[in-house]
Amino acid sequence: MSTTIVPRPQVAPPADWSFPQPREIELPNGIRALVHDVPGQYVVSVRVTIPAALRHEPREVEGVAWIMARLLDEGTRTHGQRELSELLERRGVAIGAGMSEATLGVDMDVPQRNLAAALDLLTECITEPAFAEEEVARLRRTRLAEIEQERASASRRALKEWAATYYAADSRASRPGSGTPESVAAITRQDVVDFHATHVHPEGATIVVAGDLTGIDIEELLTGSLGAWTTGGRTVSVDRTTAPRAADAARVVLVDRPGSVQSEILIGGPGPDRRVDSGWAPFPVIAYVVGGAPNARIDQVLREDKGYTYGIRAGFRPRQVGSAFAISGSVRADATVDSLRLLREILDGVGEGFSEAETRAGIDFLTLTAPGRYDTADAIADETVGLAGDELPLTFTSDVIAAMRELTPADLDAAWRSHVDHSWTIVVVGDASTYRDEVEALGLGPVTVVPT
Repeated sequence: MSTTIVPRPQVAPPADWSFPQPREIELPNGIRALVHDVPGQYVVSVRVTIPAALRHEPREVEGVAWIMARLLDEGTRTHGQRELSELLERRGVAIGAGMSEATLGVDMDVPQRNLAAALDLLTECITEPAFAEEEVARLRRTRLAEIEQERASASRRALKEWAATYYAADSRASRPGSGTPESVAAITRQDVVDFHATHVHPEGATIVVAGDLTGIDIEELLTGSLGAWTTGGRTVSVDRTTAPRAADAARVVLVDRPGSVQSEILIGGPGPDRRVDSGWAPFPVIAYVVGGAPNARIDQVLREDKGYTYGIRAGFRPRQVGSAFAISGSVRADATVDSLRLLREILDGVGEGFSEAETRAGIDFLTLTAPGRYDTADAIADETVGLAGDELPLTFTSDVIAAMRELTPADLDAAWRSHVDHSWTIVVVGDASTYRDEVEALGLGPVTVVPT
């Protein structure tokens, strides 16, 4: 019996990868359609982004945009709530909607065979929602209950307090995007109707379709559905605008939660948005190296060396204009003060430079995993609609990945030094009575204690 020895296969380096570029179509009403034909993806993902800014909500009924978005698939003038629900279920259609800082986003996923009917129902939900009185009342109660639940979540409580501290008091960004108990309780059906009529228009909207479109005339389907939507036109500006930071933002706020066995920490300071002149590529790599993975600098110290936490993450959170570099996570209550001290040391140490090894690790992770992250129709649609909603070039993702491949430690160092402000806003949710004096002694800034 003879044995054949097969040579070991050679593993070639991965080929360069680019994010797929869509086919662009302008619909009759001016809506921009971006179409990805993704063979084999028989659940088609449809994403719609419509400019609508939270800052335009009337102050006394903030949260009305959230309720409006949540009600879009809860009945239309043509199909009541029950009938619409049955139609969506029968066709395997999943629809959801939500508000961000400056856009209304509507998502739909549907089996390819039902795409035509689903686009008609999607158009109906966006253009002629019923906003039934009983549904508005139900969503109002739901939101009020959620606000109470959020108070019990240390991470949500930290985020709310951080926004109120970080942003100027007259900025919409300083208040909860879904409203306060007082503003939500004041919302009426007419408020919802008025917000929809004033802010939801085809002008500036984009629809993204991704999936297997074999045998489908997608341009005809879109023209006959969302492409036929017309309104009286937009009357308010949706131009990008900054969210100003509070003059006294560089301080420490302790949210007192007596008896807590853990402390939730949120630290953030100003950073760039994705339009930064020097290029966005270094910043995801910086975030990965500092706190974007279990082997990042923060976890190496606080999790591996000290055992204070199960994990703390860091990253840039871009807005329309500007961003925050934020660190968030929970630690043992008895390790709160030392964790704050160590986090300050780590942040100070970032300015001392990056090593070749950690730079390469960050670049490899972000560039080599990109094909997998964008391998499905829904991921492609989500990324494309995000670029469209932020008015970024459709080549942005590919351009950033290509630029990442060329980064050096010096590039990361220059980006951090030039664009990250070390005047940190620090919020800690926990038993403040056990560590207030020690936190003040750290010299992180003025310390204020607020009730939970």
